[in-house]
Amino acid sequence: MCRAFSCIITKDERVLWEVGVDSHDELISGAGLKDDTTDGDLIKFAKIEITPDKGYLHPEGNWTLSVDENTTPRWLTKKKIGLCWDAFGEWKERVYSNINLTEARNPINPLLLEPQEVTEQDIELLKQWASVRASVRASVWDSVRASVWASVRDSVWASVGDSVGASVWDSVRDSVWASVGDSVGDSVWAYIGSLFLNIKDWIYAPKTDGYPYQSCVDLWKRGFVPSYDGKTWRLHSGKDAKIVYQTEVK
Repeated sequence: MCRAFSCIITKDERVLWEVGVDSHDELISGAGLKDDTTDGDLIKFAKIEITPDKGYLHPEGNWTLSVDENTTPRWLTKKKIGLCWDAFGEWKERVYSNINLTEARNPINPLLLEPQEVTEQDIELLKQWASVRASVRASVWDSVRASVWASVRDSVWASVGDSVGASVWDSVRDSVWASVGDSVGDSVWAYIGSLFLNIKDWIYAPKTDGYPYQSCVDLWKRGFVPSYDGKTWRLHSGKDAKIVYQTEVK
């Protein structure tokens, strides 16, 4: 299983890598290389992985390099290993400049914020979210796909996704949870996506200036979790996820 940072080092000292690609097979295919021998002298490239000792949310810690090969090429010298570390340094700077690590480490749980009165602006944000919500999962999943990004995504979900979902479930009960649950999950996805900066191509998302799901994030940071059961949109607030606003969709 490939993990970021993944790269290919060739015998002639080319280091092949790409932000968002943690698959050696994808890198090999893109470079037109062939993985057709295990002879330590004849192997033309080596698959390298560099991973954090304390997890991807702590890039400031130590990282460990490993050779993802059954046979390590005999030409893989300290100099070539050093070239891989140089490439890793560039990758690390580019990747982590696009992640709000501070918030990812301490994500916002909207239901723990001080409850607010619903304003006309909040209602307008809810309408905007309703118009784009359908594309959020595919967009965030595909746009945030490298191993390090997936680790951040999963960490935030573990921190707030389950607790928010459980609170809203208690608020609406079994009768509509099957449909409401998906919409609450979509709100979590929207918040997670906002932690990744400067992603230019949000797949499946409407063409917008900036983050296409910012309306949901603004509600989230105001202390509101939107839900939808196929007919009624609701805003939930407070530790008990109390319904503070609802409207029928015609």
